[in-house]
Formats: sequence, structure tokens, C-alpha cells
Amino acid sequence: MPSAVSVQQWQLPRGIDLTALDSVPLPLPLRALLFRRGLTEPAQVNALLNDSALPKPGGHFPELEKAVQRLHQACLKAERVAICGDYDADGMTSTALLLRTLRTLGAEPQAAIPSRMADGYGLNCSMVNELHDAGVRLIVTVDNGVAAHEALSRAEDLGMEVVLTDHHTLPKTRPKALALIHPATTPDHSPYRGLAGVGLAYVVARELAERMRQPAAIASARDLFCIGTVADMAPLTGANRTLLREGLLHLHRSNCPGVRALQQLAGLGDRPLRADDIGFQLAPRINAVGRIGDPQLVVDLLTADDQNSAIELGRQCDSLNRQRRELCDAIEAEALALLESDRDPLPPFLLLAQGHWHHGVIGIVAARLMDRFQRPTALLAADGDGLMRASVRAPEGFAVDKALDHCTDLLERHGGHPAAGGFTVKAAQVHRLHEELNALALSWIQTRGEGILVEPEALLSLTAINHELWSALLSLEPFGIGHPAPLFWSRGCKVTSQRLLRGGHLKLTLVQDNCEREAIAWRWQQTQPLPAIVDVAFRISLNRWQGEAKLQLEIQALREHHACLDLHRGLGVYRCSSPSASTVEIRNPSGERLSGSVNSNGVFESEDNRARHPYVADLIQDACIGLGLLP
Repeated sequence: MPSAVSVQQWQLPRGIDLTALDSVPLPLPLRALLFRRGLTEPAQVNALLNDSALPKPGGHFPELEKAVQRLHQACLKAERVAICGDYDADGMTSTALLLRTLRTLGAEPQAAIPSRMADGYGLNCSMVNELHDAGVRLIVTVDNGVAAHEALSRAEDLGMEVVLTDHHTLPKTRPKALALIHPATTPDHSPYRGLAGVGLAYVVARELAERMRQPAAIASARDLFCIGTVADMAPLTGANRTLLREGLLHLHRSNCPGVRALQQLAGLGDRPLRADDIGFQLAPRINAVGRIGDPQLVVDLLTADDQNSAIELGRQCDSLNRQRRELCDAIEAEALALLESDRDPLPPFLLLAQGHWHHGVIGIVAARLMDRFQRPTALLAADGDGLMRASVRAPEGFAVDKALDHCTDLLERHGGHPAAGGFTVKAAQVHRLHEELNALALSWIQTRGEGILVEPEALLSLTAINHELWSALLSLEPFGIGHPAPLFWSRGCKVTSQRLLRGGHLKLTLVQDNCEREAIAWRWQQTQPLPAIVDVAFRISLNRWQGEAKLQLEIQALREHHACLDLHRGLGVYRCSSPSASTVEIRNPSGERLSGSVNSNGVFESEDNRARHPYVADLIQDACIGLGLLP
């Protein structure tokens, strides 16, 4: 969601020496942003552009051999095996991946996924008892299990063996299991460190298929890996990046009927897919089922062998996704009304509670409010017996997990990581909890400052946005956590047209140096008219419409353009201007003037000896970047 014009803190990139990357065959703005991301040598950029072969996982996961050996035995003896997953996209794709693999290899696998509403997260004692009564003696967890201490102890008491595959935080004491497959057990700097649950399931399945010399057993496994990895927002580095890059080349021609059905319903056509296609088209259709429906529906879809059946199951997922969108929109509108009805200033920590809100979607709405107001946000819904269950989201810099740890005495249960979390609290404690969280958030805001932080990585003129640049951008994909899509900025763009679209999106036409570009601002929240000339922070996308594909700017932030730039240093303000295309003039607080120009190599030249002083040189560099003279 783009930020409002009036509540922004723009932090432009610092100056860099790009000569080290002169030999890299990428446009200058892309070399600049990669340098700023720490890729300061050609070899590092080449490693990003050209993935090397992954090492054998057996040397990275200490207990992988034990897990594969036990599953091999289960396949040879046609044993019943329970695949215990989670109700999110990662857990459901992991479950389907192992079901398809083990079924092909001779075992008799069955899915066991808890209900979000009735059971909550992860393996539990009731599931273990039911599986034992059904004759299951081997359980494989995917995307959960390391924190299921009671359930694992119960399985041990019943003589059941458990293979744990999970990527959530390991407890201090090793969980009771026959084998533990977890990224934290790999060596430091292992390419497998960032695997999500579906990545671990893929590693196990591939090793098992290789052992049994049946590569066809994992024919669709990499397709499910791609969907689950992107949907879970796993870091797209290391093995995730390598496997995803390979998988995206073939995903559009998957031999999995369920995957083909999802692509057909999303209208993606017969073209190679990008990570964005998964994130915005396929993953929501899967995640919606786990949020408001029965996750078994997704498992049935992704394990279906008949295309007609897959299409029907896919339509059900599509319907649930529409319901999920409607629920989110309704709850968001209600939450905004609650905030607007309170005449007091916006609290540092947004905490809103309504008993009838749906647990499955309050996390999505919390994320929307957090984006809109740039404050940590918690939405609470009734959980029975006088309890409220919450989902929490926070901007970068506010650690949700630490904040909840600070409030442990007021909470029944809690968990999470820095960006997101959840908790259960007695309704009677909600007011005290809000006071504690407000105090933590206020301290954070006072340190960080109000408003949305806008941090573009490189300057990009509108004339430079062409298919050559787009091709170079595609060579850097896939983008995601750990390797985000580049955020560019452009200075002095004239707004020649603006139109509000259905859904609250703003369509713009921008002109700079006689070059015209179309732009879109999704879920635009600003009410006042835009300034006539703006600076824009944006990402680049390919808009496909009625058979035509056009490059467009996806606006992340806008601000009014000013010909002059004020740089604040201590108590002083330096006024910077660019009288012509390549010249720079800086006036210090005393009114003294320093001028020079930027040559064709991006180097500032001046006859004024003061320009060589390190403090002044640093000031000049920032002025050149702020005035749009350097990338």
C-alpha cells in the first residue's frame, strides 16, 4: 500500500563507488542497488545471476539418513504413515508433497491436519490417540512438531515413531523423535538454512526417491515446493533461490492436476510463471482454505489425479478465497470505524477487539492497518471461556516477540517472531495489556519518529524504464524475503492525469523529460489532490491486459517535488540546488557558497579546495544523490 504524501520520512541511499562493478553487464541503477545490498564484487553478482549446484543434503542434515531409512522401510512394507501438517499454505503443500511421494513409492500415507478453529496449531495428543487407534505407527510432521512436547511424549508412550520436519524455533531441549530434520541443525552458512516446511519435505522426498531409484515419484514435488516456499515468504536465498529458479521454468506445465487447476482458475495462461504469480494468484487461493475452511480441501486438490476433479476442488478454493476477501474487507471497515470513532490521538499501539471477528483473517487485517498507520497492530477475537485470541503485526524495528515476552504475566499463551505473532489473553486483562503495549510502542516511535520510512535503493529516470532494464530485472529474480524487488525513485515527475479505480486504486500518468509512463498506486489512502510535480518511489511491474503487456510503475510513496534540497547536519541546514543538468550549488548556514559539477563518470568536480574535506565531500555526495545527479 503506497504511503500518504504527508506522513513520510524519505531516506535516500548514500553515495558509493561503483567502479568495482564496471565489468558487471547490468544497467547502472541495478549495479548501484546490488552494491548497496552488499554485493560489492563482480564474483558476488555473478553468483546471484548464475546459481551453482547444491551440495548433497545428507552432509548438512545430521539425521536425514535415519529419516530416509525409516521411510524406505515403510514404503517396502506398505505401512500406514500419517503426514501431520499445518493449515497454512506451507503446511498444506508439504503434506500433499509427501502424500504424493509416499503413495507412489508404496506406502499408505494419510493426511492429519488440525482445525484452525477447533484444535489450533500443530500436532496434539488427541490426534496422536486417534492415529494410534487407526493403526498408524509412524508419524511424519511437516511445518510443525518441534514444540509439541505433550503429543510427542504421548506418541512415545504408545510406541509410535515420529520423524519431525519443521522450521520453527527449536526448543532448548531436543524434541522426542526418531529423527529431526530442521534447518538449524545444518552447518553455519549452509544453503539449506532458509528452507521452509515444504523445502524440508522436498529434501526428504528427493532423498527417498533417489534411494528407491524412482525419480518419477517426485515429478510434481518441485512444483509444490515452489508454491509453498513463496506462499510462506521464506527467504529467497541459498537452496530456496536455486530450487525456485529451476522450478519456475516448468511450473506452468506442471503434471499435477491440482496445480494446473489453480493456474487455470487464476487465468495465468501457458507462460512461465514468476514468484509474483504465486504470491498474488496461487497462494491466496490456498491460504484462504486454511483460514476459513477445511485444509483437507487443499490436500485433496493437490493430490488429485483427475483433472475434472481438480477443477471442481479448485473452484471450491476460489469460492473460499472470495469469501476471505469479503471477510477481510468487512473487518477492516469495522476496525477503521472503531478508530475513527475515538476522538483521541491515534494510540502508539493499535489494539482492537470484537468478539465476532473471524480468527482466520484477523492477521490479514492487522497487516493492512499496520501498513496504513505504520504502528504495531493487534486484532482480537473471542476464543470462548472469557478469552480473546489475537494476531499481531508490526513495522520493521518493533519486535513483536520481545514485546509479547515483556507482557508474559498478562498473557495465557503467546508466540511469534519480530514481525508478527499471536497471543491469548483473558478479556479482563485486555485494557492493562494495551497500556503495556502502548508504553513499548511509544518508546519505539519516539526513537524512530512518526511516519512511514521510505528507503529507495537507486535513482531511475523514466526514460531508463524500458524492456532492456526489464530483462535485466528478470535476471535478478526471483524476488522475495532476503532479496526484495528493487525500490527505485525518480525526481521531478509531472502528474498529467490521475483517476481513482474501483477498489480504491489510483491510476496515474507521469511525465519526465518528455517521457510518459503509466503508474498505479494500489489501495491508495490519500484524500487530497496530488501536487502537480512529485518525487516517486516505485517498483516496476509488467501489466498484462487484454493480450497486451506494458511496463508500469507500482507507486510505493509520493512526495511533493522541490527544486531545492535542504540537508540537515546537526543544528545547521545546507541549501542545495542544481542550476543546470549537472551542476551543484551548496550554501551553508552562514550563506557561503560552494559549487561544482558532476562529470560523465559520476564524479563531482570543483575548483574549490573545500570540496576535498571529508565532511564536505560527504555532504556533496548526499546533495548530488538528493538532486538526482547520481544513481
